[in-house]
Amino acid sequence: MKSFIEYSVDTDFPIQNNEKHIGVAIGEWILDLNVISHLFNGPLLKDKQNVFKEEKLNSFMGLTKPHWIEARNTLQSLLDVSNTTLHNDNELRQKAFVKQIDAKMHVPADIGDYTDFYSSIHHATNVGIMFRSKENALMPNWKYLPVGYHGRSSSIVISGTPIRRPYGQTLPVEGADPFFGPCRLMDFELEMGCFVGGPPTELGERVTAQQATDRIFGFVLMNDWSARDIQKWEYVPLGPFTAKNLGTSISPWIVTVEALRPAIVDNYPQDPPPFSYLKHDDKFNFNIKLEVDLKSGKSPAVTTICRSNYRFLYWTVKQQLAQQTITGCNIRPGDLLGSGTISGDTPDSYGSMLELAWRGTKPIRLVDGEERKFIQDGDTITLRGYAAGLDGVRIGFGKCEGTLLPATPFE
Repeated sequence: MKSFIEYSVDTDFPIQNNEKHIGVAIGEWILDLNVISHLFNGPLLKDKQNVFKEEKLNSFMGLTKPHWIEARNTLQSLLDVSNTTLHNDNELRQKAFVKQIDAKMHVPADIGDYTDFYSSIHHATNVGIMFRSKENALMPNWKYLPVGYHGRSSSIVISGTPIRRPYGQTLPVEGADPFFGPCRLMDFELEMGCFVGGPPTELGERVTAQQATDRIFGFVLMNDWSARDIQKWEYVPLGPFTAKNLGTSISPWIVTVEALRPAIVDNYPQDPPPFSYLKHDDKFNFNIKLEVDLKSGKSPAVTTICRSNYRFLYWTVKQQLAQQTITGCNIRPGDLLGSGTISGDTPDSYGSMLELAWRGTKPIRLVDGEERKFIQDGDTITLRGYAAGLDGVRIGFGKCEGTLLPATPFE
C-alpha cells in the first residue's frame, strides 16, 4: 500500500501505523480527524462521527473493536494514493493536514485510573537478588498472578514535560534516623502503557483474559520516574507511594493492536500454568524493540544506555487486565495499564538505572566520558520503540522524553 503523502522510509508513522487519535500521524504530518469526521461514513461509524470531534479519545475508545477496525480501514483507504477523496480535494487537504513540528501534543485521553504492573521476570529477579538473595529473588506469589499497584493518574504527563526532582524521607544509613531532603537516587523505568477500551463495565463485572481481546485499545511508551531512596524507606508495608507519584511520562501517539498484529510473537512460557481466569490460548506478546537514551545537561552527546524488547514480559496485558477485574473492579475507557519495567536477560537490556548500574556498584560510562549511577539534574531521558511490520515496515511509537530538573527548595 502506498500513500500520496510523502515521508521518509525510516519514519515511525508509515501509512500502516494508523493511530486512532484526534490527529493521526502519517510521516511528518498529522491528519486532523475533526476536519474529516464526515468521511467516516461506514455502517458502524456513520452515526458516531461526533467521537472524532472531541478533544480526547475516550468516546472513541468507548466504542467496540469493530468500530476501531472500521476507523482504521477508513483512514488507510483515505490515505491511499488510489483514493481521490482527499488526494484531489486541495481545499480539504490544506485544512486536514498539519505538520507535526507545528503541533502541541497532549495526553490523548482522560485517564481515570492507572495501574502499574510488575510483569518482567528479569526485572523482578534482578531487584529480588539485590534486596533479598538469588535463592529468594521472586516472591512466592509472582508466578501465580500479575503483581501491580494502583497509581496516581493526575501526574501522568505527555512527552517533553520536565520532571522535578522530589523531596521526601529517606534512610541513608541503616539503623539511623531517617532524613528529609531531595531524592538522591532518581531513576527512570522503561515501560509500555496500554489504554483500555470498550464500554465501561459495572462494579462486580469481571473481564477474563479470554474476554480481554476486545478491551485492549493500544499502546504507548511510558517512563515511570522513580525516587529509589524514597521508595526503599516508604514501600513497606503498602508498596509505592510518593516515590512514584512525582510524574509518569507517556508518548502522545497510541499505536493500536491492529497496527501491531504483524509483530505478534509467542507468549512468554509460564510455569506453573496460570489459573483459568488468566489463561488465553492466542499469542498476545509483541516483538517491539525498545531503547533508552541519556543526554547529560553538560554535553550534547547522547548515549544509548538500554536496548530491550516488549517480548520479555512474563505476564501479557490480557492477563494484567484479568487480574485487575477478577474482584469485580470496574473499568472505563481511557484507563491505563503500565507494564512495569521491561528488562531483558543481558546487562545492556536492563530497563532502569537501578539495574544498569546494579544499585550503584557498577557505574555506566557515557560517550562523553561522564559516569552515572543514577540520573543527575539536567539529564534528558528518551525512550524509543518500534516493531517491524509487514514487508519490513517500521511501526513506531515516536518518543517519550523528559528532562530532570533540580529539586525546588523546601521552605
